[in-house]
Amino acid sequence: MFSGFMVNAWLVASIVAVVAGVVGFFTVLRGSAFVAHAIPNGSFAGAAAASLIGVSTLLGLGVAAAASALGIGWLGRRGRHDVVTALALVVMLGLGALFLSLSDEYAPAVYSLLFGEILGISSNELAPTAILGALCILAVVALYRPLMLSSILPEVGEARGVSAFALEICFLLVVALATAMTVPVVGTLLIFSLMIGAPAAARSLTDRPSTAMALSIAIALIITWIAIASSYTTNYPVGFFVGTGSAASYALGRAWAAWRQHAGPAPALATDTATAAR
Repeated sequence: MFSGFMVNAWLVASIVAVVAGVVGFFTVLRGSAFVAHAIPNGSFAGAAAASLIGVSTLLGLGVAAAASALGIGWLGRRGRHDVVTALALVVMLGLGALFLSLSDEYAPAVYSLLFGEILGISSNELAPTAILGALCILAVVALYRPLMLSSILPEVGEARGVSAFALEICFLLVVALATAMTVPVVGTLLIFSLMIGAPAAARSLTDRPSTAMALSIAIALIITWIAIASSYTTNYPVGFFVGTGSAASYALGRAWAAWRQHAGPAPALATDTATAAR
């Protein structure tokens, strides 16, 4: 379980889990779960196009993810954000279907991009994944205070000179970067569950932003590690364990939140956020 190709799986999966926990925390906090679903699926169309014309699928992923992020951010400023996101998702999925229909040799790669190949990671994928992961974390660190403020107290953020539109574009590009890094490893469907399940569970467990982010990372790591070990021993798909683990963690988090609310009131997140943003 800890030798040969499995070492690469453990290392890359851990990097992906950390990035998913950090970026996913703000995705849940900002109510952008639909965006976290749309951008990875949009990037899938870019990978299909890249494969069709014979260039790197990672390049296609990155370009399509960035285009989806910029399109959703710009058009969402002038219309309903959920409608724009849905339309972007539909268009990108339609393009992906077109590109796939024009290719006869893409079926195995399609499956891997949808569900990932976390147990088939090669050594040459370690460095790019680590570099892109570090860039995601650094971007979130640089944007931490304004992101926190605009996510919970947008009026206060505007009063302090924080541009909601510019910050939204920056955050969507971070999601796009995380997508380009994680989709080749865990697939478009699994990164969504990992980026939403663990952070949502963490938000249910605590109202303190820094603690919630740390818990988000920890839960994402635990889900990923259990999924890899379970897949290795049972030969069932990793995606099954990631998806069910994410859902179970959220269910447990909500149960804890319900018990805590019954036991007594907890401090408001807005208060802790305002303190963290000073």
